[in-house]
Amino acid sequence: MTAPDHMLSSAPPAPRSHRRKTPAPPTGPGTGHITALDGLRGLAVLGVLLFHAGHLGGGFLGVDLFFVLSGFLITGLLLKEARARDGRIDLAAFWGRRARRLLPALAAVIAGTLILAWAFGTPQLQRQALDDAPWVMANLANWHYIADQAGYWQSSQTQVFSHLWSIAVEEQFYLLWPLLLVLLVRFGKGSGERLVAAAAAAGALISLALMITLVDPVDTTRVYEGTDTRAFSLLLGSLAATAPAARLVRSLGRRARAWWSLAPAGGIAAYWLTADGQDAPGLFHGGLFLHALAAALLIACLAHTPHGPVARALSTAPLRGLGLLSYSLYLWHWPVFLLLTEDRLGLTGRSRTAVLLGISLVAALLTKLLVEDPIRFRAGWAHGRTGTAALLAALVALISLWALLPRPQPGADTVDITRLAVTAPR
Repeated sequence: MTAPDHMLSSAPPAPRSHRRKTPAPPTGPGTGHITALDGLRGLAVLGVLLFHAGHLGGGFLGVDLFFVLSGFLITGLLLKEARARDGRIDLAAFWGRRARRLLPALAAVIAGTLILAWAFGTPQLQRQALDDAPWVMANLANWHYIADQAGYWQSSQTQVFSHLWSIAVEEQFYLLWPLLLVLLVRFGKGSGERLVAAAAAAGALISLALMITLVDPVDTTRVYEGTDTRAFSLLLGSLAATAPAARLVRSLGRRARAWWSLAPAGGIAAYWLTADGQDAPGLFHGGLFLHALAAALLIACLAHTPHGPVARALSTAPLRGLGLLSYSLYLWHWPVFLLLTEDRLGLTGRSRTAVLLGISLVAALLTKLLVEDPIRFRAGWAHGRTGTAALLAALVALISLWALLPRPQPGADTVDITRLAVTAPR
């Protein structure tokens, strides 16, 4: 997810110089850090990990939750900037922040995965990693898999980058949605946020219609990974961040919001426990949309009532800790799962899952401490022209690594059947 932020962290409080000096009635989600959203992000990544480990059939819906969170947080940040700057939004600064947040860890994982796949992967895994890597670097992995007819649900076991389709969806959203939002806010003037809300709602319904129309019962990869058919999750999150949605949620009253949040939370939990991958009834005919809608309602309630019972449950230290690691954890977990097979580990079942989760957590923590946080918060060189130069240098380094790694010989992972026939015992 991304998430996101499909997987992404909540925005920290704005610097003092950018806060309002006089109290004003809030028109959107609070400007402070919402700890419950960290916990929600932790729950999302935990669901994905358990799904990929074979322990939670509905855990893949964590990606959908990441999408909704990302739409909510990004749109909220953009609209708060527009309110503070009389309708103006610095898109270059926004994209720079997104690049510093997402690309360093992604580059580290791409490089690390290519090297690990070359060192420990099967020839098929190596070949697929080298085929997919350029599309991952270009943030077009989802469309590459769709064009390749890779069959997400059937062939992802041979693709160490298959989970990065969701990162590509989010990156494409971060490029296109802010452009439309800026136009709506700038030319809508006083009604700009209402136009943003209307555009998000209309876009979500169009995206749902595309999913229902384009779904193929044999292979659902097109609608599962398509940016257009998954946009409704991001857009419903965006809708929840607008002033009209905020007024509607606040009209419920604090006590009602606190307890009403139990309904979408319960619905989400029930769907996760009963869904079974792509075979979940109605998944592509409204099920995913309803899940995203419930997630958007839950997030809106949490944002405006951060001390209710659901918010307190989500703010527990373990879930918050997972949430803060969720991006790097999502990036690393699937290569770890594929490379550390049962044969290599000598473990099966829950024992193997525990080891895989532990290794993924260590890799995520190291990436956050050594790559994510230093570049995001402390590296002055990562801004402006030097930041752009560093990004280009990292891209050149990745392309060079990709070009230098040896390609497996054709047929390296196949068996000569005729030879087996000759040598087989009679």
